[in-house]
Amino acid sequence: MNNSVIYAFIMLLAGLGIPVMAALNGGLGARLQSPVLAATILFSFGFFVAASVLLITEGIPSTFTTNVFIPWYFYCGGAFVVFYVLSITWVAPRFGVSNAVSFVLLGQLLAMTVVDHFAFLGMPHSPLNIKRLSGLVLMSLGVFLVLNRPKYV
Repeated sequence: MNNSVIYAFIMLLAGLGIPVMAALNGGLGARLQSPVLAATILFSFGFFVAASVLLITEGIPSTFTTNVFIPWYFYCGGAFVVFYVLSITWVAPRFGVSNAVSFVLLGQLLAMTVVDHFAFLGMPHSPLNIKRLSGLVLMSLGVFLVLNRPKYV
């Protein structure tokens, strides 16, 4: 099995987990009556899991410094995760998991196009062409077709 298949499978699993995480954390936030407390619990549990995986797979890190310069903004990815978790925890119980995740997917499609086209943050360059643009339009249309329109009374 080549690496592309393995990578695709791992990311498929990660994608499957997003709506489940949204439903779990949205439910926790609603029951606790605090989306921020639910997000804090999620991150605390997540920190424990990530630290455990680090210790099991790599052991105790000898140092956090390297001889390589790392721009400060590479450390800011966590802010996007916090925003995502807080927003999905608050929005999903009110708007529905499928609606919330559909708009997350649409945002991901837009952001991935910009990041790839301009090779932002050291990512491989993949210019926008008519084939990719057609795929994005079709995927975006698919996102809108699967939305559960909220019923207003």
